[in-house]
Amino acid sequence: MADEFSGKIESKGLNPGLIVLLVIGGLLVAFLVGNFVLYTYAQKNLPPRKKKPVSKKKMKKEKLKQGVQVPGE
Repeated sequence: MADEFSGKIESKGLNPGLIVLLVIGGLLVAFLVGNFVLYTYAQKNLPPRKKKPVSKKKMKKEKLKQGVQVPGE
């Protein structure tokens, strides 16, 4: 029985499932590498984010909590 099948097995190339995995894996790796490159570029070249200005009301509340007198009151 093994003699019948020994001559009929041929190499058909890559398995289609393997090709799909390689394509998806390649796209995932390219996406991650691209994100890393953009992140490092942004860290070096873009200015740091500006903090939002604190309103005068919030400043007064914070000073009152700390026990500092607010001028004008």
